[in-house]
This record gives sequence, C-alpha cells and structure tokens, in this order.
Amino acid sequence: MAAKEEKKQNAIVETIKTVVYALLIAGVFRTLFFQPFWIPSGSMKETLLVGDFLFVNKMAYGYSYASCPSLVMPRFGVNVDAKDICGVFDRGNGRLFGGEPERGDVVVFRHPVSGRDYIKRLVGLPGDSIQMREGIVFINDKAAPQEPAGFFEETMEPQGPEGRRPRCSNGAVGDGGVCRKARAIETLPGGVKHPVLDIGRQASDSTGVYRVPEGHFFFMGDNRDNSADSRLAQQVQGVGFVPYANLIGRADRIMFSSAGRSMLFFWTWRADRFFKAVE
Repeated sequence: MAAKEEKKQNAIVETIKTVVYALLIAGVFRTLFFQPFWIPSGSMKETLLVGDFLFVNKMAYGYSYASCPSLVMPRFGVNVDAKDICGVFDRGNGRLFGGEPERGDVVVFRHPVSGRDYIKRLVGLPGDSIQMREGIVFINDKAAPQEPAGFFEETMEPQGPEGRRPRCSNGAVGDGGVCRKARAIETLPGGVKHPVLDIGRQASDSTGVYRVPEGHFFFMGDNRDNSADSRLAQQVQGVGFVPYANLIGRADRIMFSSAGRSMLFFWTWRADRFFKAVE
C-alpha cells in the first residue's frame, strides 16, 4: 500500500515538473525568438485585420528589457509587466545584439507610458523631420507619393473579441452594409510600398513638423484616420516618439486569421490570410 501511495506521489511530482519545464521553455522561446501577437484593432488595415494572429520576430532588432513578455489578464486580475521581470535591464536606450530597424518595417513596440504592446509601421528614423500635409506624409520635406487604388471594403459588423465597429468614408452604414474607405498605395523613401486608407479629412491629416530625436522612431498606422500613433503625444492617447529600447520585434508573417469573436468559430476563419507575409 505504501509503495502504491509513493508511486502516486511521484507521478504528481513528475507532472508538476513537466508543466514547470514546459512553461520555462515557452518563456525562453517567447523572450528570445518569437512572441505571439493578436491584432485587436483596425489601425493597421488593410495590412493587418482585426483577428490576425502573428508571431513577432524578436531576433530582428536584438534584445532589451522590453523583450521580456508581459502577462495581462484583467479578468483574472493578472498584470505582470515586462518591467516587473526585466526592469533591471532598463538601463539607458541600448540593446543587446541590436539590429537597426528599416523604414517601412511593421513593428511591435512597448508604449512609452502605458507599457502596452502596440503595432504600427515605422515611418520616421532618428534625425528625420515628419509632417502631414492634407493626408500626405512628408519626410525630410519630401512627399511620400500616394497612388489612388480604389476602395477598401468590409462588412459593417462588430469585429474581434472587443466587438468594435469600423469607421467608414461613405457615411453612416447599418449592420450588414458595406463600409468603404479610400485606398492608396504609398511609397516610402527606400522603395517600400504599402496600402494606406483614408476615411475623411480630420485634424491629424495636417500637422506641424515632428523632428525625431536620436535613438527614437516615429510610427504611424496604415489606417491613417483610425490610428493613435506618433502624431499624438503620449499624454493624449498617442505614442509620441518611441525609444529604441522599447522595440519588441518585427512582424513578418500572419500565421492565422479569424474574423469572428472567437478563434473557435471556424466558419469565420480567413484561410486566404494563413501564412501571409506582412509587407
């Protein structure tokens, strides 16, 4: 009887050890190589849609304190921040094995104030001057040309787990209707081409000149009129200039995509986006 009880206890210990080892391996993998990221909002449409699931390449830019994963689960009262784990490495604005981001990269970074993970397109490099003039971005006083490319259309309905409805350029659209935005192909200095969307004229279409400090970067969403990005200061819901140390990694490829409220709703899966490159 004692032997049977001892065998049972050993089995429990082995199970616990297996779970702990698995969590450690997953933690190391997520910290050093690839971090999963689920697109919660429409700020990067059409490049990234609500419900796209991708892995962030952490090797692209090297490592900093921001490379440590955050674990935020409000429903369960869990809020473990990267600084709670790796704050000791938050020294200056450097990186270990640092690589230089390139203009046009789609980057996941840590918000300088809230600490939340954001994903945007890198538009401005250190030393650049950036300005929006009537919806056109000027980099070092030269326009990034936009070529009209029809419209981006989607169904008006709640999107993703948060149930957000899209904004449209064709006025008020009821559920089930076609929500339309003007679409253009923008070419950044260096030759990166990507789609941008326009909903209508608003304050962020024309701005003052932003001069990107050394060691910082300027980010914008491709869905220009629906993006809280570097055009807004950190104190007013934007991200301002993002320090080099706050970069987490580069988004290279969409692995999975679901248009529904849950990834379990298989009838909402977007099979045409599986393994699609992020450009």
